[in-house]
Amino acid sequence: MLTRRHLLAGGAALALVRPAWAEAILGDDGLHKQDWFLDSFLELGDDLNTAAAGDKGLIVLFEQAGCPYCRELHRVNFARPEIRDYLIAHFDVVQLDMWGSRAVLDFDGEELEERALAAKWGVNFTPTTVLFPSVSAGAADRAAAEAFRLPGYLKPFHYLSALEYVSTGAYRDQPFQRFLQDKFATLRAQGIDPDVW
Repeated sequence: MLTRRHLLAGGAALALVRPAWAEAILGDDGLHKQDWFLDSFLELGDDLNTAAAGDKGLIVLFEQAGCPYCRELHRVNFARPEIRDYLIAHFDVVQLDMWGSRAVLDFDGEELEERALAAKWGVNFTPTTVLFPSVSAGAADRAAAEAFRLPGYLKPFHYLSALEYVSTGAYRDQPFQRFLQDKFATLRAQGIDPDVW
């Protein structure tokens, strides 16, 4: 909590109480930016191939200006070191504006504006996190490459679990709900009560 003592102490103390979400920069387009997001030519097939060459998957993250849940994703989820570090280690992240007009080359070779791609992919909510594992590199289209989708905001525990679900390949063997139940059982056996709220 920021107190009068922190304000009077000046710079060093302020750096200690600076909220983690301050790392997200609000861009001119109204979207929050992370310095570890991929600076992409928006050629999604190439982005996935490049990520796979580095033993990573690809995330296409749809957001929109003024979205309170997008802000929450940046200020809460991405501010947690365990989520941020996991993302950086296992995925490249391409951010798209659900209503944007930048040209994007889809996996099937079709070039469309961001908003047309969102419609084509059936993206109706923001944030929407679409996960593509490294093993789907070279897929002919989005449907063949996509492993899992988070339509909307998920709290940190579930968001990180979804990342693990795809990066470990568990999505091939079981539904996400079963993956979560197994994770809860493992944590309970270790005496850990996870913070899911």
